[in-house]
Amino acid sequence: MSTSKNNLPSIEPSELPNFLYRLAHTNITSVTRTLIEWQLHTMTRPSEAAGAKWAEIDFHNAIWVIPAERMKKQREHQVPLSKQALSLLYFLKDVSGHTEFLFPGLRNRSQPVNSQTANAAIKRMGYHGTMVAHSMRSIASTTLNEAGFQPDIIEAALAHLDNNEVRRAYNRAQYLEQRKVMMQWWSDYIGQAKQNNT
Repeated sequence: MSTSKNNLPSIEPSELPNFLYRLAHTNITSVTRTLIEWQLHTMTRPSEAAGAKWAEIDFHNAIWVIPAERMKKQREHQVPLSKQALSLLYFLKDVSGHTEFLFPGLRNRSQPVNSQTANAAIKRMGYHGTMVAHSMRSIASTTLNEAGFQPDIIEAALAHLDNNEVRRAYNRAQYLEQRKVMMQWWSDYIGQAKQNNT
């Protein structure tokens, strides 16, 4: 176990195959399992993933546009969707395509699932005290940095703002084209981890 820069408990990237094995074999609902996979593939925060709306998905351009009011930094965030992320959406279409949210609540389907749902499931998977849902962003960041992707592109994918105010004012690039390549690489990496080939 390691600790992310937010001081959150996190497993090492090398433990991702075991995490995915537990995710596939723990007794949780298919929607909760898909929520965790969606968050992992899109590198988003738990609240952003849980509150995702069908209206935010641009299938034609394979992009998820999260409005500013749902983002921590109050700035619209665009997430390029890999082939694997799109596959998760096609699965969800049959489950929740008739509702507003990708992940509607069990009791009230007009509201999104609770943002703590993924955390509860991860505890049930045996990671109590060693991992939380937000840690998946740390795993992605560490893996992508080690793979040699440019830090600016990784930070843009994580919707982090530059701490340098002057640089932030001038650098408004979203690196969408580079992020499309990176997000597909990350999803392929997750797919390899599922097969224990990393």
